[in-house]
Amino acid sequence: MAVKLDDVTIRERVQSLSDWTTDGQSLQMSRKFKDFLAAMAFVNRLVDPAEAAGHHPDIFISYNRVDITLTTHDAGGLTDMDFQMAQTISNLVQ
Repeated sequence: MAVKLDDVTIRERVQSLSDWTTDGQSLQMSRKFKDFLAAMAFVNRLVDPAEAAGHHPDIFISYNRVDITLTTHDAGGLTDMDFQMAQTISNLVQ
Protein backbone atom coordinates (compact mmCIF):
# COMPACT_ATOMS: atom_id res chain seq x y z
CA MET A 1 0.00 0.00 0.00
CA ALA A 2 1.16 3.53 -0.80
CA VAL A 3 2.27 5.72 2.10
CA LYS A 4 0.49 9.03 2.69
CA LEU A 5 2.83 12.02 2.48
CA ASP A 6 3.16 14.54 5.32
CA ASP A 7 2.01 18.16 4.93
CA VAL A 8 5.52 19.60 4.57
CA THR A 9 6.41 17.17 1.79
CA ILE A 10 3.12 17.90 0.00
CA ARG A 11 3.71 21.67 0.11
CA GLU A 12 7.27 21.26 -1.19
CA ARG A 13 6.35 18.88 -4.00
CA VAL A 14 3.34 20.81 -5.28
CA GLN A 15 5.60 23.80 -5.91
CA SER A 16 7.39 21.81 -8.61
CA LEU A 17 4.13 21.18 -10.48
CA SER A 18 2.91 24.01 -12.66
CA ASP A 19 -0.87 24.40 -12.90
CA TRP A 20 -1.58 22.13 -9.90
CA THR A 21 -2.96 23.12 -6.50
CA THR A 22 -3.60 21.15 -3.35
CA ASP A 23 -5.96 21.18 -0.40
CA GLY A 24 -3.59 18.85 1.46
CA GLN A 25 -5.65 15.77 0.63
CA SER A 26 -5.71 15.93 -3.17
CA LEU A 27 -4.10 17.58 -6.18
CA GLN A 28 -6.26 19.58 -8.60
CA MET A 29 -5.72 20.95 -12.06
CA SER A 30 -8.12 22.76 -14.37
CA ARG A 31 -7.35 23.26 -18.03
CA LYS A 32 -9.29 24.98 -20.82
CA PHE A 33 -9.02 23.84 -24.42
CA LYS A 34 -10.18 25.43 -27.66
CA ASP A 35 -13.32 23.29 -27.84
CA PHE A 36 -15.01 20.08 -26.69
CA LEU A 37 -13.09 17.89 -29.16
CA ALA A 38 -9.73 19.16 -27.92
CA ALA A 39 -10.80 18.59 -24.30
CA MET A 40 -11.88 15.03 -25.10
CA ALA A 41 -8.66 14.34 -27.01
CA PHE A 42 -6.70 15.37 -23.92
CA VAL A 43 -8.79 13.10 -21.68
CA ASN A 44 -8.31 10.21 -24.09
CA ARG A 45 -4.52 10.69 -23.90
CA LEU A 46 -4.79 10.13 -20.13
CA VAL A 47 -6.17 6.62 -20.48
CA ASP A 48 -3.00 4.66 -21.27
CA PRO A 49 -0.75 6.33 -18.65
CA ALA A 50 -3.43 5.96 -15.97
CA GLU A 51 -3.97 2.31 -16.81
CA ALA A 52 -0.23 1.62 -16.91
CA ALA A 53 0.22 3.22 -13.48
CA GLY A 54 -2.91 1.63 -12.05
CA HIS A 55 -3.79 5.10 -10.76
CA HIS A 56 -6.89 6.78 -12.13
CA PRO A 57 -7.73 10.48 -11.76
CA ASP A 58 -11.18 11.85 -11.07
CA ILE A 59 -12.12 13.80 -14.21
CA PHE A 60 -14.84 16.41 -14.72
CA ILE A 61 -15.49 17.66 -18.26
CA SER A 62 -17.53 20.76 -19.03
CA TYR A 63 -17.40 21.55 -22.76
CA ASN A 64 -13.84 22.85 -23.20
CA ARG A 65 -12.74 22.66 -19.55
CA VAL A 66 -11.26 19.58 -17.90
CA ASP A 67 -10.86 19.42 -14.10
CA ILE A 68 -8.66 16.66 -12.73
CA THR A 69 -8.33 15.55 -9.11
CA LEU A 70 -5.76 13.09 -7.84
CA THR A 71 -5.66 11.37 -4.46
CA THR A 72 -4.85 7.89 -3.22
CA HIS A 73 -8.06 6.75 -1.59
CA ASP A 74 -6.48 3.66 0.02
CA ALA A 75 -3.89 5.85 1.78
CA GLY A 76 -6.40 8.53 2.77
CA GLY A 77 -4.55 11.34 1.00
CA LEU A 78 -1.63 12.19 -1.24
CA THR A 79 1.16 9.75 -2.04
CA ASP A 80 4.09 9.58 -4.46
CA MET A 81 1.73 8.01 -7.00
CA ASP A 82 -0.35 11.19 -7.13
CA PHE A 83 2.65 13.40 -7.78
CA GLN A 84 3.98 11.02 -10.43
CA MET A 85 0.61 10.96 -12.19
CA ALA A 86 0.32 14.76 -11.94
CA GLN A 87 3.68 15.11 -13.68
CA THR A 88 2.62 12.65 -16.35
CA ILE A 89 -0.60 14.60 -16.93
CA SER A 90 1.30 17.90 -17.04
CA ASN A 91 3.57 16.45 -19.72
CA LEU A 92 0.51 15.51 -21.81
CA VAL A 93 -0.79 19.09 -21.72
CA GLN A 94 2.40 20.64 -23.08
